[in-house]
Amino acid sequence: MSQDQRDEPEALPGLREVVKASRSSSKRRSAAARAAAEPAAVNPVARVLVDVPLAHLDRTFDYLVPVSMAEQAVPGARVRVRFAGQEVGGYLLSRQATSDHAGRLTPLRRVVSPEPVLSPAVGALAGDVASRYAGARSDVLRLAVPPRHAATEQAEPLEPARAGAYDATAAAAAWSEHPAAEAYLRRLAARESPRAVWSTPPGSDWPSLVAHAAAATYAGSGRGVLVCVPDARDVERVSQALTLVLGEGQHVTLTAQPGPARRYRDFLAVSRGARRVVVGTRAAAFAPVRDLGLVVVWDDGDDLHAEQRAPYPHTRETLLMRAEREHTGVLLGGFARSVESDQLLRSGWAHELGVPRPHLRKLVTVTVAGASDAELARDPFARGARIPSAVHEVVGQALATGPVLVQTPRLGYAAAVACERCRTPARCQVCQGPLSIPGPAAAPRCGWCGTDHPDWACGVCGHRGLRAPVVGDVRTAEELGRSFPSTPVRSSSGQSVVAAVGPEPAIVVATPGAEPVAAGGYAAVVLLDTWLMLSRPDLRTGEEAVRRWANAVGLVRPGGRAIAVGDPATPGLQALVRWDPAGFAAREAAERASAHLPPASRLATITGPPGAVDDALTLLAPPEGAEILGPVPSGQDEARVVVRVPRARGTDLSRALLELQQLRSARKLDPVRIQVDPPSL
Repeated sequence: MSQDQRDEPEALPGLREVVKASRSSSKRRSAAARAAAEPAAVNPVARVLVDVPLAHLDRTFDYLVPVSMAEQAVPGARVRVRFAGQEVGGYLLSRQATSDHAGRLTPLRRVVSPEPVLSPAVGALAGDVASRYAGARSDVLRLAVPPRHAATEQAEPLEPARAGAYDATAAAAAWSEHPAAEAYLRRLAARESPRAVWSTPPGSDWPSLVAHAAAATYAGSGRGVLVCVPDARDVERVSQALTLVLGEGQHVTLTAQPGPARRYRDFLAVSRGARRVVVGTRAAAFAPVRDLGLVVVWDDGDDLHAEQRAPYPHTRETLLMRAEREHTGVLLGGFARSVESDQLLRSGWAHELGVPRPHLRKLVTVTVAGASDAELARDPFARGARIPSAVHEVVGQALATGPVLVQTPRLGYAAAVACERCRTPARCQVCQGPLSIPGPAAAPRCGWCGTDHPDWACGVCGHRGLRAPVVGDVRTAEELGRSFPSTPVRSSSGQSVVAAVGPEPAIVVATPGAEPVAAGGYAAVVLLDTWLMLSRPDLRTGEEAVRRWANAVGLVRPGGRAIAVGDPATPGLQALVRWDPAGFAAREAAERASAHLPPASRLATITGPPGAVDDALTLLAPPEGAEILGPVPSGQDEARVVVRVPRARGTDLSRALLELQQLRSARKLDPVRIQVDPPSL
């Protein structure tokens, strides 16, 4: 007998143990597989919206709920499923007893978290927004539900807030300038749903008024409130006002600045019902507020309310759809009035909350420099001067009582330069880009390639001198500092935005949207280079100019002054002098209606490579009465076509564009960008 044969009996027991362990492991795997395939006893079918941004797959798919996941697979939870050979995420929308699918259902791979982050109301709103803007629900839900933060989800939840008593007297006193406000607040406190467009007077502490409207809804009727404002500075102002009116810990803010953990914590507080008052920027429009009673949009004409990601929804339209679906009150406010808000008033959908005109005249006096013959006789150069003597007089008088705001529309020092002799625009010798001067001691620099030109000479006349037809905020601050040497001058623009200034005399130079709030209000407001605001070739040029001017003048203290430098015949400046943003919005609406432009019509753009745009036009089945304008060149190697229909056919246009998206997605054609009611053309 060989040595191997003698060793075999000793080796066999170890081999048997290995075989037994392998069989036992195989049995356990088989049992686990059977458990995974065993359906839940109650409602074993899960309707899942798969997170795939393809228009032709924007529908629910049925999956099997295994018995092991029966308790965790709740409606609104995040899940992982097998789809098209890959594991992808999705949202479990509902559970059903049966499925329409005749074949065998694939089981859920896993439940990411049993936290129901997608409420039924927000899920339905996402469908409305996707249909309105011809997009996919998965894209809308990326805007609505923040990414999961596991540690925050497992942390101790916030204690539910309890609303205090509603002080109707304080709310009525805060809104006393508005005659119709008392009835509006009373209806909110009675669980009704009034809808109003709020014409905010200059010098108004609008965050406090918003807070009192929120108190009427939250403390008065026990319902939730959602406030959307353009930027984080406005969020902070409204948050402070809500704390003063409602008390500490009664609301949350939803912005991207605090970071993902803080944002997800506040989102969960709203989703779980611990907080029912929310203030935030545009993404907060989808906050899952329970028993929503009031939605508020401040300054709805601000372009920050327009989402930059597909399907490009607008905060105002999102909240109006939400108000219709959830039967809530609406408050659209601003110092200026958008054409869309005017449309809501003219249609009777909303009513106006305004201030009587006699009272408005006491709040602010707006003039235009060089507007009268007497002023021109006293200062013949007033019409052509950038800062006429009348402006220096107003600034000098106002500095005796408080700060002065100077709004200038351009950032930098000398935003554009030209030959001092022949007025030819200065161009780069390398790439022919426009030159500008970034600072008082800096050489001209190209805005395209960044090349400095210390020895620049005009290519037409050879002259080396430069003039600045367009001056930025830095140069403006420098000029005013020379004119008022004993007064501090501060700048607020670009990356150096100042949130607030004190009541002491100072000159504050700011670009539009970066104006700081002054304690007690500004003594005077100066609007420079108004012609530059009106030089943009855009559909909303006049409306946007009036909005930016009105927002600056709105920061003046009651009884203060404002002076604009520009052509006194400009309709926008005339509306500012009369403080009649409502009349200007009505004028704009009438002009757009005559030209068949929004909001009198529904409009959409299709942008992309010329070949892709041609394919889209071939596949598009436009509704009856549609006009197709273009295609025309739009940027480098791109074309754009505009599709326009009467307002009554707007839903048909969105449906046709959605069908186009589905066809292109199914055929894997080159992508195009489709925007319904774009904020600008």
